[in-house]
Amino acid sequence: MRFEVKLVPSADDDLVFYKRRQQNVIVDAVEGFLGVDADIESRKRRRLRPNPLAPWELRIGDYRVFYEIRAQGLVRMLAIGHKVHSDLFIRGQRVEI
Repeated sequence: MRFEVKLVPSADDDLVFYKRRQQNVIVDAVEGFLGVDADIESRKRRRLRPNPLAPWELRIGDYRVFYEIRAQGLVRMLAIGHKVHSDLFIRGQRVEI
């Protein structure tokens, strides 16, 4: 199934935090992995336990895209961050999920 992918304003700010090259890596992966079958778990996509961030996670190397799936084939990207060891950072701030 095809999905339309949208960024919420805060996720857009998260993306702008990264350098252009990193942004391109993230956007290319989002288009490839969330544009089709975003609701099917895989090695890169997984459903998360209940948390304040999002119900789904896309893993792109050390980067993480947190998203939700809405009706009518809409994926909303809610946050973008990166992992350092087991810590998650969004806009340079450590975040607990």
